Amino acid sequence: MNVAPPNPRLLVVDDEPDLLTLYELALLREGYEVDSAGTLAEAWARLEEQRYALLITDMRLPDGSGLDLLRRLEAAGRTERAIVVTAYGSAQSAVEALKAGAYDYLTKPVDLRQFRGVVASALGRLPAADGPAAVPRRRERGAGVPNSSALARMAGDSAGMQQLRALIDKLARSMAPVLVHGESGTGKELVARAIHEVSPRAAMSFVAVNCGAIPEHLLEAEFFGYRKGAFTGAADDREGFFQAAHGGTLFLDEIGDLPLAMQSKLLRVVQERAVRPLGAVAEMPVNVRLLSATHKDLAGEVLAGRFRQDLYYRLDVIRVVVPPLRERLDDLPAICDAVLARIAAEAGVQPVPTLTVEAVQALRRLPFAGNVRELENLLQRAVALAVGPMIDSDDLGSLPETLFADTVAAGLDSPMASGAASVPAPLPMAPMPSQTLPSDLATHLDAVEREILERALQRHRYNRTAAGASLGLSLRQMRYRMARLGIGTDDPERADQA
Repeated sequence: MNVAPPNPRLLVVDDEPDLLTLYELALLREGYEVDSAGTLAEAWARLEEQRYALLITDMRLPDGSGLDLLRRLEAAGRTERAIVVTAYGSAQSAVEALKAGAYDYLTKPVDLRQFRGVVASALGRLPAADGPAAVPRRRERGAGVPNSSALARMAGDSAGMQQLRALIDKLARSMAPVLVHGESGTGKELVARAIHEVSPRAAMSFVAVNCGAIPEHLLEAEFFGYRKGAFTGAADDREGFFQAAHGGTLFLDEIGDLPLAMQSKLLRVVQERAVRPLGAVAEMPVNVRLLSATHKDLAGEVLAGRFRQDLYYRLDVIRVVVPPLRERLDDLPAICDAVLARIAAEAGVQPVPTLTVEAVQALRRLPFAGNVRELENLLQRAVALAVGPMIDSDDLGSLPETLFADTVAAGLDSPMASGAASVPAPLPMAPMPSQTLPSDLATHLDAVEREILERALQRHRYNRTAAGASLGLSLRQMRYRMARLGIGTDDPERADQA
């Protein structure tokens, strides 16, 4: 005889009787068993009596803070997940709650539909929502605890990699936004996939978006979707990235490339947890774990006015720094073995190629400006050139062993292309003439750009389309630069002719 499992028991902590009653009624209707407390002391007394599936606590309590309760839970080694209710618009309180270990947060006044969805998500249940977002895409997975293929691909046992794996395991337990920071080619998307695959959302969709690869005029439609007839060409309803990731994880790669106008729209979605497709009247709730990545210094971008400070604080709740390959060369043999095994499997090569000691030593001398991506390209070339299963240093081609060593040692960005297998010796450079530095750099650069544009226009008989194409610019970009620099055309009737 099968016995139905007991309904999850929840503890709700709030000193306002009306709100406490409202939360209790909403949870009881969902089938949960609910206990309540009005103070920090009363809540801890109940926690000492029994364990709960979930704790929901107000931030401000008569005898302390909800954060104090979270810290006591962590100190006692308790496993209860916690949702913290903060004052409306208090971004700092929300960030503090997530950093203290809260699974998620809600802002007052609490929307009951959102409240039920967050509770269901914290308990690992399918979040309820209206509209198309109510049916999230599932991926086929086996029963039991999901294995992380992304985590398995993160080869190496250096101290940095061990700390990174431990942090990924810890981050997977909450809804806290994570900012993955690292140089190009270090594997930021791999880290994001690993966080998703070891989290309770592993069976749901992981949607990866390169923010720098989407034309600016398409960003809103791609992110939030649109309704039929919303604009010319919108023949059918289409969901956006947020709807596609509902119940799962949305990974925004190169978040620093988003234009400011889109940043403000993204901030609203993060705050309200709802999106409004283009052409729609009402918003629809979405339940999404948001991960983002960048190689830029977002704090510097904020100071420069290119990134919204409020969005930065929302995204950079917990930062994961992915170390560059040159800082974990002890992991090089393990990484090479893993990459070679994957290359051999994809190409159907047997047995799996291996590197000689000389080949590994040759690779160790590289600055690896392109990090693991550069290493993968080198090994792919080596597998193609090698005669037998052993890859020697000769099979790696002409390696740039010292070309940029001084540059990397100085902490500067290397000009080496990340995907290059070999780099030719640089041409000798003539000594730069001694000249006075410009007193106004912006004005100086504008003058240089104006001269180049005018030369291109003269060469192409003031055809802006052709002149722009010769400089790698679109007609729109050409028009913008000409207007900004006050450049006119001698033949306006022919200016836009292709």
